[in-house]
Amino acid sequence: MSRTMVAGNWKMNTTPTEGKALAEGVIAAAGTPSTKVVFGVPAIQLMQVKAVTAASPGYFVAAQNMHHEDKGAYTGELSASMLADAGIDYVILGHSERREYFNEDDSLINTKVLKALAAGIKPIYCCGEKLNVREAGNHEMVVSKQIEEALFSLSRDQIKEVVIAYEPVWAIGTGVTASPQQAQDMHAHIRRMIDNQFGSEIAANVTILYGGSVKPANAEEIFGMPDVDGGLVGGASLSVENFVPIIKAR
Repeated sequence: MSRTMVAGNWKMNTTPTEGKALAEGVIAAAGTPSTKVVFGVPAIQLMQVKAVTAASPGYFVAAQNMHHEDKGAYTGELSASMLADAGIDYVILGHSERREYFNEDDSLINTKVLKALAAGIKPIYCCGEKLNVREAGNHEMVVSKQIEEALFSLSRDQIKEVVIAYEPVWAIGTGVTASPQQAQDMHAHIRRMIDNQFGSEIAANVTILYGGSVKPANAEEIFGMPDVDGGLVGGASLSVENFVPIIKAR
């Protein structure tokens, strides 16, 4: 169980009433999980879902984003210290939608990663390439650059607290999934990068998730790859019927 995880990213979906019911339904149906299970919920639901998971070992809550400053005149934003004081366990950083719609780059994401770690929150750092990059054969180069800029300034102790999520942008919400071998190849590449930078012991224990149209029909095969430790799941995390089989596949 040490490095395995299934995380659901609800994005801008579910009302507080719906989200509470969803978290309760997943916990009731999945029971005590054999892997860490993380609910990445809208900000308005963080406290509510935290209360739902509090008495259920193996279940955790993630914020979907946080600001890079400690405090100030940033209307609508949440700081790392706010999330930490609320008892939030994880924060998703660097998601392709944040990069695309909010112009976040890896320099900014690096700052956020360091702020989260300083506050005691574990980052789920997202990386991945677009379709044109994959088709040009430059996917490893692009993902390498993302990881170097966002994570290589961390210390050995800091990187131990980071979860890496490889999400090929061309497979997010499209119904197209990277083949199990494509996922394995990139995950192995990422693990080699961590090995080269931080050492084999850390690389052997870092959690690397696959994200990109994970669903019950393909989860077991993808999760069966040796360097795939679980998934960061989007649409399929929004129903008990779809999310629980994915949890059990891990």
